[in-house]
Amino acid sequence: MKKYLLLMLVVSCCWACTSTKTEDTAQANASMNELAERYVKTLLKLGQYDSDIVDAYYGPEEWKPVAPAEDTLPAEEFLKEFMQIQQQLMAQNPESMTADEQRRRLMFRKQVLAAITKVEMMQGKKLDFDEEAKLLYDAEPPHFELAHFDSILSAIDQQLPGKGSIAERWDTYREKFEIPKAKLDTVFKAAIAEARKRTKAHYKLPEQENFKMEFVTDKAWSGYNYYKGNGYSLIQINTDFPIYIERAIDLASHEGYPGHHVFNALLEQNLVNKKGWKEYSIYPLFSPQSLIAEGSANYGIDVAFPAGERLAFEKSVLFPLAGLDTSEAERYDAILKKIGQLDFAGNEIARLYLNGEISREKAADMLVKYNLYKKDKALQRTRFMDKYRSYVINYNLGKDLVKHYVEANGGTDDHPEKRWEVFRDLLSNPNTASMLK
Repeated sequence: MKKYLLLMLVVSCCWACTSTKTEDTAQANASMNELAERYVKTLLKLGQYDSDIVDAYYGPEEWKPVAPAEDTLPAEEFLKEFMQIQQQLMAQNPESMTADEQRRRLMFRKQVLAAITKVEMMQGKKLDFDEEAKLLYDAEPPHFELAHFDSILSAIDQQLPGKGSIAERWDTYREKFEIPKAKLDTVFKAAIAEARKRTKAHYKLPEQENFKMEFVTDKAWSGYNYYKGNGYSLIQINTDFPIYIERAIDLASHEGYPGHHVFNALLEQNLVNKKGWKEYSIYPLFSPQSLIAEGSANYGIDVAFPAGERLAFEKSVLFPLAGLDTSEAERYDAILKKIGQLDFAGNEIARLYLNGEISREKAADMLVKYNLYKKDKALQRTRFMDKYRSYVINYNLGKDLVKHYVEANGGTDDHPEKRWEVFRDLLSNPNTASMLK
């Protein structure tokens, strides 16, 4: 009888502990849900003062601000609200949470820190390039000596035909790979259709998912995805400058499949709809989420179109649709790969420019030399730097971090199915730069 009573007492205590832990978890989750609503509503209000802040919103319609923005940014009110949300997130006990909820809380805190930083910048606070990148994107940009890129330029110099500077010879050589404007729509539709087919062979996307594509002008970017919610995107392609054949797959995958469109659709499907994590119903552009978004969109190009498959599709489908000669396709592809190794030079130039160490004209000249831009394209790029500042790290550093994470978890070139699987899990869950290491 005593043994029975003792057993009942142990069972009762264990049940009470489990029950208490379950209640604590539910309470923490409810608290996080309440904080998520406050966070989303505050970001939507902040977005009235800068249209770039909210990149996408697909939450409750009634959460959108009704009152128009005040004439002057009420920065202190925004800071007070975001800081209170941050303090309440930090006060929560992670030991009472599941691993999933702990990741949610960690990501949430980093997103709120970015919101605080953005308000302070709107208020006039000056941050240097690296500090800004750390606070907004949870990332530490690498540093490269320009001599590192000089050696890459030497290798490109040997591959390019003609006479003159490397940039001049590249411009001349590249002209034969420009997509005629009259054929842009046909080429891009074919590239997006193939990217979509390849992605849907691996991922179950929402049944109603779809997109609309538009060609636009007078933009600081080459392509943009406006995710509207419910699996729908507006994809815009900027035609201010010539568009070359490789950009068809680049933009089809980056903006569409398995890039931004798929990333947002999976977040909406898995985190917002299934788990009710409403903080993911808003995508604040200047936040750690952007490093994952841009990095995964760039890496997604290689996931959907591994090197050999990409060139084969371009030669057999896209080149003919654009009316281009395929005889130089392999050489062009090899030079593009070399030029891709210059990508981080743009970050170094942006750091110097945004930290006030070089002028716009100098930055443009350096972009011509190290990224082989035409001068007018280089000046457009400086305008992008003015507008988005340290955001430039998200494309290349983001891609490297995502690539290393996927490969470290088994998604290597010789295991393509595993690569698709790990990549999908990364797109579908809370992740930020420091969480990928």
